[in-house]
Amino acid sequence: MDILIISVLIIAAVILFLVELFVIPGISIAGISALACIVYANYHAFEYLGIIGGLITFGISAISCIGSLIWFMRSKMLDKIALQKDIDSTVDRSAEKRIKVGDKGMCTTRLAQIGYAEIDGNIVEVKSVDGFLNEKTPIVVSRITDGVIMVERLKDKEN
Repeated sequence: MDILIISVLIIAAVILFLVELFVIPGISIAGISALACIVYANYHAFEYLGIIGGLITFGISAISCIGSLIWFMRSKMLDKIALQKDIDSTVDRSAEKRIKVGDKGMCTTRLAQIGYAEIDGNIVEVKSVDGFLNEKTPIVVSRITDGVIMVERLKDKEN
């Protein structure tokens, strides 16, 4: 009966150990339970089977944990749950490439630092240099930095 208890505890510890590593990583109930099962299995073996039985159980539990980890990593089961697709799409920035410093336009949304504006017939995302700008405010492109179009309020004398 003692060997059955120890065997069930080691099997449960191995299953919980694999669940902890591959399904819910981090310190969780599965990891704590796996540790408790393996520690109690070894304690039970030393207590009821003696030193030799305890050492044999300790060796079997260590080999079973390491062996199951190696087996699981070599199996194709990880390939079934792993992400296989690469994301190769890009954002369409063709309208932003046609815009130059000095182009004039109109805010289509309120620019609370960032918003949308229509510049030369293209609706693009812009960033306000002057702070908050209301919708339908005339603007001019002041600079373009790293794909970010910086705009400022169009001065009255530029109209």
